[in-house]
Amino acid sequence: MTPVILLAAEQKSAEVTDWAARAGWLVGLALFVALIYWLMREGWKWRGTLQGDLPELPGAPSEPGAVKLTMSGRYHGSTTAGQWLDRIVAHGLGTRSRVELTLTDAGLDVVRPGAADFFVPTAALREARLDKGIAGKVLTEGGLLVVTWEHGDRLLDSGFRSDRAAEHHEWVDAINSMINKTETEGAR
Repeated sequence: MTPVILLAAEQKSAEVTDWAARAGWLVGLALFVALIYWLMREGWKWRGTLQGDLPELPGAPSEPGAVKLTMSGRYHGSTTAGQWLDRIVAHGLGTRSRVELTLTDAGLDVVRPGAADFFVPTAALREARLDKGIAGKVLTEGGLLVVTWEHGDRLLDSGFRSDRAAEHHEWVDAINSMINKTETEGAR
């Protein structure tokens, strides 16, 4: 036999696994991941506490008036107006969810299955525009309907994405015309 074959024949295979060490590493990793998730949850709750001065969200009126537009899609969150990463989490505004939007003479009704519904009165609406991102969600240019509204003493931006993105322009025009009409009537 040649020396190479002899060396290969004399080698022993390595031990398969040190199960105690592997279990220890897995338990340690699981505890580390649990700690990170717990810290993230506590940060979310702390942000909600800091935003505790935000008043309760208004509910829809019993007689909202004629329906102008409806849309189904996704609610991507609310932020402080002009600061697309400063997410508002108080009163469930930070929870992403499905959404059914209804624009009426009285305002914007936001119905979210599995999350808190809210209503934005026409007098609180400030602007509607197309944008590309809100609260950590970035889409293509103009892929997000952003509605700016006043709640308490804060201006908020709420981001919505329709299941049919072509509807966004119609929503921007309708909301902005409602705002202009309200401002014109208020100036008289």
